[in-house]
Amino acid sequence: MSNILEWLSVLGTGILELWAAILLGLAFKIHPILTGTLSAVGSIISTLIVIFFASSIRNWLIHITQGKNKGRARNMNRIWAKYGIVGIGFLSPLITGSLLGAAIGISFGAEPRKLFIWMTIGIIFWSAVLTTVAALGFNAFLFGN
Repeated sequence: MSNILEWLSVLGTGILELWAAILLGLAFKIHPILTGTLSAVGSIISTLIVIFFASSIRNWLIHITQGKNKGRARNMNRIWAKYGIVGIGFLSPLITGSLLGAAIGISFGAEPRKLFIWMTIGIIFWSAVLTTVAALGFNAFLFGN
C-alpha cells in the first residue's frame, strides 16, 4: 500500500512540477525508469487539462504567474518568436513547467493538438534526461568516493 501512495505522490507532483516529481521518486527509492514514467505521465496529464479543458484555469495560471515569472515569460516570448510551437512545446517543460508552458503556448495562439504533441515530446525527453542525471547524482552521492 505504501508503494502505491508513493507512486501516486510522484504522479501528483508530476502534475505540478516535473523536476520535483523526479526528485521525490528517487528520494522514495522508486526505480528511476518508473520515477521518470510517473513524473512524465503526471506532467502530460496537466498539459492535457490546461490545453484542452480548462480555459479559466489557463487564464488564472497566466495571471498568477506572469507577475512572478516576468523573466521566464520574456524567455518564452523569445522562444515563440524564434522557434514557434516546437520551441514552446519542447522547452517549456524544462523552463517554466508544463502547466505554465501549456498556458503560455495557448495564449500565443498555438494550435492545441500540435502544442500537446510537442509538449509531450518535450516532457518525455526532459523526464528521461533529468531522471538519468538525478539518478546518477544520487548514486554518486550514496556510493561515491
